[in-house]
Amino acid sequence: MARTSTYTQFIALPTEVVWEVLGDPVRWPAWNTAVSSVRLHGPVAVGTTGDYLPRGRVFGAVHGRTAPPFVITTLVPGRALTIEQPEPAGRMRMAWTLTPRDGGTEVSQQLTFSGASAAVARMVVGSLLEADMRVCFARLAQLAGLEPAANALTAVIAGGTGALGKHIAADLTCRGHRVTILTRRRSAGLPFTQVEWDGTTVGTWVAALRNPGPTAIINLAGKLVDCRPTSRNIDELRRSRVDSTRALVQAAATLDAPIDYWVQASTTAIWSDAGEIRCTETTPVPVGLPQMTGVAEPWERAFDGANAAHSTVLRTSIVLDPQAPALRRLGQLTKAGLGGRVGPGDQWFSWIHVEDWLAIVRAALGLDPAVTLPDGILVAATDFPVRNRELMAALRRHLRRPPAPPTPAPILQIGAVFLRTDPALGLTGRYATSEVLQQAGFVFRYPTLDEALSDLLPSR
Repeated sequence: MARTSTYTQFIALPTEVVWEVLGDPVRWPAWNTAVSSVRLHGPVAVGTTGDYLPRGRVFGAVHGRTAPPFVITTLVPGRALTIEQPEPAGRMRMAWTLTPRDGGTEVSQQLTFSGASAAVARMVVGSLLEADMRVCFARLAQLAGLEPAANALTAVIAGGTGALGKHIAADLTCRGHRVTILTRRRSAGLPFTQVEWDGTTVGTWVAALRNPGPTAIINLAGKLVDCRPTSRNIDELRRSRVDSTRALVQAAATLDAPIDYWVQASTTAIWSDAGEIRCTETTPVPVGLPQMTGVAEPWERAFDGANAAHSTVLRTSIVLDPQAPALRRLGQLTKAGLGGRVGPGDQWFSWIHVEDWLAIVRAALGLDPAVTLPDGILVAATDFPVRNRELMAALRRHLRRPPAPPTPAPILQIGAVFLRTDPALGLTGRYATSEVLQQAGFVFRYPTLDEALSDLLPSR
């Protein structure tokens, strides 16, 4: 049975310019670091065969000794290229397509595995070739010669090595803007300017905020919430957010002019387990609650008085992304036959597709001429949250799994100990939607859960 996944990205370059890189398979390793090398046995033409080596000592060696050559099966100069390779008991098909758009090109990569080995090949080969795909597209854009214009925005991203940080860094790079990541430890694999900071004090990194053109801060810094709810972990969750926000606020205060745009991360979990309350930008925050309310409230308060001309406090719901922990873990549980409702099943699940989250951030940075967002709190969530039982039923439907028994709360709590996670992530929820986005005329690309899962999960 075939399993297909698709990734797309806008690049602010003419189609023929992007094709100069994408249309040459030998240059594949230069923009996707999961590929070590490519060798063609002839010119780029339909019927030409070749070999590619995936990166990794063991996997690369095994593939190099056992994999048959791939063959170019589709070639439409300037528009499309497809290679196919036999797999044990199956076949891999990689297709790249370029579509002209206003101001640039939409690049699409579609990876299909078919045959009896499709599931295993998807898990092993697919996870390798599709890792950080948006970052790969950013490398492709740079290889094709994309350079920021003189008046381009400089986005300084704290927490830019995290999942969402890499998404927005790559997306802005592909659109012709400058990106600088503030990080505690440089990553050699990222194609962005990186500046080291300690996330606590003002240091020489403040120079990254002084730029000749418009400057934005996107603050996503903070410890991952997927951890056991111990007092120590909750304190680390709080300090990692509050300390880094204070450092940025103090640094911005030293500048001669305000930061042009500031997107300050927060979370819809600030409302804790809100039951049947509909949470919007004006819903009061509960007082004195532990865990994420006790983390998010001081996090937002640390941002008070920031030196910014325009600022957005982005209360983000669960972001659905194929490689994000939330969707990946839910998918794994569903495939393992544990896709029934969790606990009572009536807890609300507020969510947003990663593409819509990126669009909201771009609008908050003043980069969407069709949407003007006011300063202040903004909820990043679709208009259609679902209950947990609806979420699990949708996952089973899209992953073609039969009905599954419920997971009682005590079982989840025991399992959370072994998984070193917080059972509250599955047992609590909130009905969070945005009134501000509706009033601004923002249009979701993926408004419903079925539309989102159809895009995010491998189709068959």
